[in-house]
Amino acid sequence: MVTKRDVLERGNAFDPDCPTRVVLDRIGDKWTVLVIGALMEGPLRFTALRQRVGGVAPKVLTQTLRAMERDGLLTRTVFAQVPPRVDYTLTDLGVSLGGPIAVLTDWAEAHVGRIVAARDDFEAHGA
Repeated sequence: MVTKRDVLERGNAFDPDCPTRVVLDRIGDKWTVLVIGALMEGPLRFTALRQRVGGVAPKVLTQTLRAMERDGLLTRTVFAQVPPRVDYTLTDLGVSLGGPIAVLTDWAEAHVGRIVAARDDFEAHGA
């Protein structure tokens, strides 16, 4: 159980026993990164979110959304209507992650050509 003391203390990612590593696993997951980016534009329903993210299986997206909800990064709102409507919205914590993710995404998009070329060169020279 997380105590108030745990919440107030800063973690240490280089300590193998620190839960910061669990957080890094969550935010290092490609689907989490893409969901955060998609939801930065506002709430989305499951199907719209899946289309925006692209290439994610429904089961994987469901698992990612549940994990993100558990971690306090998003909220799931169910509207009582037929058929049921469910919206996913970033929490303040999720929004705070949007900036760092946008920077990393921009870096990845700007440097993808160099990374692919380096991989091709590495493979061509038999490492």
